[in-house]
Amino acid sequence: MRRISALLLLIYFIAVFGLVLTAAAGKYDTAASAAPAESTYLERVVVLEVDGPIIPVVERYLERGIEKAERQGAVCLIKLNTPGGLYNVTQKIVTRIVNARTPVIVYVSPAGGWAASAGAFISLGAHAVAMAPGTRIGAAHPVAVGEDKQDVPMEKVTSDAAAWMRSLAELRGRNVEMAEAMVTDSRSFSADEAVKLKLVDFVAADETELCSKLSGKKMTLGDGRSVVLKLSQSRFEELKPNRVERFLGALLNPDIAYLLLTIGMAGLMVEIYHPGLVIPGVVGGISLLLGLYSMGTLDAYWGGLILILLAFGCFVGEAFAPTHGILGTGGVIAFIFGSLLLFSMQQTGLGISIGLIAAVSVTLAGLMALLVVAVIRGQKRRVLTGMEGLIGYDGVARTDLDPEGTVLVAGEIWRAVAAEGKIERGEKVKVVQTEGISLKVSKKG
Repeated sequence: MRRISALLLLIYFIAVFGLVLTAAAGKYDTAASAAPAESTYLERVVVLEVDGPIIPVVERYLERGIEKAERQGAVCLIKLNTPGGLYNVTQKIVTRIVNARTPVIVYVSPAGGWAASAGAFISLGAHAVAMAPGTRIGAAHPVAVGEDKQDVPMEKVTSDAAAWMRSLAELRGRNVEMAEAMVTDSRSFSADEAVKLKLVDFVAADETELCSKLSGKKMTLGDGRSVVLKLSQSRFEELKPNRVERFLGALLNPDIAYLLLTIGMAGLMVEIYHPGLVIPGVVGGISLLLGLYSMGTLDAYWGGLILILLAFGCFVGEAFAPTHGILGTGGVIAFIFGSLLLFSMQQTGLGISIGLIAAVSVTLAGLMALLVVAVIRGQKRRVLTGMEGLIGYDGVARTDLDPEGTVLVAGEIWRAVAAEGKIERGEKVKVVQTEGISLKVSKKG
């Protein structure tokens, strides 16, 4: 019986293993069949649009778009307008484009747009590049390229980026010298200049002209196969970011991340000042975590984050150890410098609006001023509860105080001690101090 059970179990595992291999083989067969064959004519175009910094969600969006174009045997057209982005994300995007099983075309648009820094690498990695009139490309010199590179000497980073740009230019048959100059000398070129210098293929006013100029061109893909474009009557299919990508795109906006970080700290401060409110603490905690995730994903400079955290520590400290505004003022200064430093170490097209920093800093300074004033007023306010609350009250001596006796204060009889001299029965007195459960009183002049 045991042998039969073992045999059945072995057969089961062999069958499962065979199904897995069959599914995997089917997956690769499907991918291969979806890819264009040798000298196939491509007539469809999947259009993607990137308008903003190159961040992880953009990589996810472009990956999805290129995969769709590969499945449908279509050309992938990327309409690009970017000030730059994260270096590690750019590497992944360019690698995907270079190894794509269908042509990837970059169109720098609209007029007045640009493909700076990361955008220059993406453009030169594409099978073909076109630019709208009035656009420009270049300025790809790295300043800091993500936290994973912060400890690497900048000359090494620049050398690596220059070599990468040269290899892309050689791969696509472009001007290697001028491509390298975009990195080493931060050179930028207008659309016409880029065409003359053979950095891009041509200038096109719109997608129709772009497809007309591309039609009939033969392109070699990463696997060595050749395809011919037939786009004069092409069908366009625009692929928009999905809900998750739109949400992440908003979340990874530096201004939104900065606001989330600030709201999170403010919510936790309110919860610390007034324990038990719950809602500010919950909202603050969620906002803080989302803000820290966004800042980490965007490679925010850790020195700026530490200064902001120090600022809120000072704000909390002001409430528990009143320093008449010293801690609060230090916190505001730390917050301003931290905000300015968050993205100052990078040339990625990422940054926080100076107007937003000013507005948030002024708001925090105003709130801290109100807090300091409230604390000072609280210190000066007369105590209204307990024994201390009786200080300053008027009363009447019920017996002679020489120096001890009893007095009537606030409708109650208290044991009292005369502060100085003898107080006769019936004289009006004023409470000047409390000592345990006794009052110290003086004659009311």
